Amino acid sequence: MVTNRIDGSKNIPYRLIEQSDETDSLVIVLPGAGYTIQAPLLHFTTGVFYYKGFDVLHVNYQFSRQEMAAINEKDFASDVLQTIENATKDKKYCKYYVVAKSIGTIALSNLQDHPTLKEAKLVWLTPLLQRSDVFNAMVRSENKGLCMIGDKDSCYIEERFEKLKNNQNLILNVVEGGNHSLELDNEPIKSIEILKNVISAINDF
Repeated sequence: MVTNRIDGSKNIPYRLIEQSDETDSLVIVLPGAGYTIQAPLLHFTTGVFYYKGFDVLHVNYQFSRQEMAAINEKDFASDVLQTIENATKDKKYCKYYVVAKSIGTIALSNLQDHPTLKEAKLVWLTPLLQRSDVFNAMVRSENKGLCMIGDKDSCYIEERFEKLKNNQNLILNVVEGGNHSLELDNEPIKSIEILKNVISAINDF
């Protein structure tokens, strides 16, 4: 684990999982606040991309409840960007994916216009649609995007989700009964089926 130190900013640990042979492809994984890289969706997403020949960058920020309540989206995105640049400074990537879960979509909404990510494909997992910065970023996004959210997720706002359908760059999937972890409450076996379907959609994207 490498820690990126930024003067005056939050230290963000990261891990770059590299192919044995140099590759020009990178997937950047931005986890949730409590939904870490080790959680099922992101664990299997890492595997999907690694076995496709991508290097995988995990940006492992951690927040206390107080920090979560006071998060500044611009500072957060700046710290994440600095971490990405530090992790990839000696690399020559030209193909990018970004997979963002929950709070990670705050950073993504502020990073998608960065020149490096101009052609990146973006995966929005349980985006925070209640936040105007996230919602507006998705509405105007010119990147090819895949959005997965459950209709029992507190972040799912039907009116806003319907408006996302006007953006032809987005592929939208609603998981019926899905919560904020894209699982069904009290239904572990059926939740595994949902996990399979979500990972398959990411694989095909």
